[in-house]
Amino acid sequence: MQQIGDVSDAQLVTSIARYSEVALAEAYRRHGGAVYGLARRVLNNSAEAEDVTQEVFLRLWDQPDRFDASRGSLRSYLLAQSHGRAVDAVRSLNSRRLREERNAQRTATAAYDMDHEIWDLALADQVAQALGELPGEERRAIEMAYFEGHTYQEVARLLRQPEGTVKGRIRNGMRRMRDLLMAAGVQEVGA
Repeated sequence: MQQIGDVSDAQLVTSIARYSEVALAEAYRRHGGAVYGLARRVLNNSAEAEDVTQEVFLRLWDQPDRFDASRGSLRSYLLAQSHGRAVDAVRSLNSRRLREERNAQRTATAAYDMDHEIWDLALADQVAQALGELPGEERRAIEMAYFEGHTYQEVARLLRQPEGTVKGRIRNGMRRMRDLLMAAGVQEVGA
């Protein structure tokens, strides 16, 4: 019986095709360093090179029939796989970096400046204060319609009140809020 270290690379691949983990381990022992070294040189990153090496040997395990001994050695086949995967990884990393830079520039140009944020917070406080000054029925109807997203019909059903009554309370409450906000110095939108 022949020792695994004495068989040819072609015989190793035949054994890998028969799901021999020992044969895969021997192929890795023989060629893993070269595959990793090439990926490391292309990627300039050990973790990425390890990922590429794993992908190459996983592909050998999953598709051993792709290796053709008449076209070259197992080492040259694995190195070609390593180079191709490493180049793909570099392209992917560069593409992601460019995409992230574009998104960062887009976000920076459309950034929400501090003045607007402060104004919005102050306005939210004024709206909350004005809402708190409304009678309870009007406040609850407005909260359900505008802050909870219910339709007039849903508000009427939830409050067990006629739809016309709910609409009137919302309309009156919104008028009162507008007056309260204007008295507090908040101008109407578009004014």
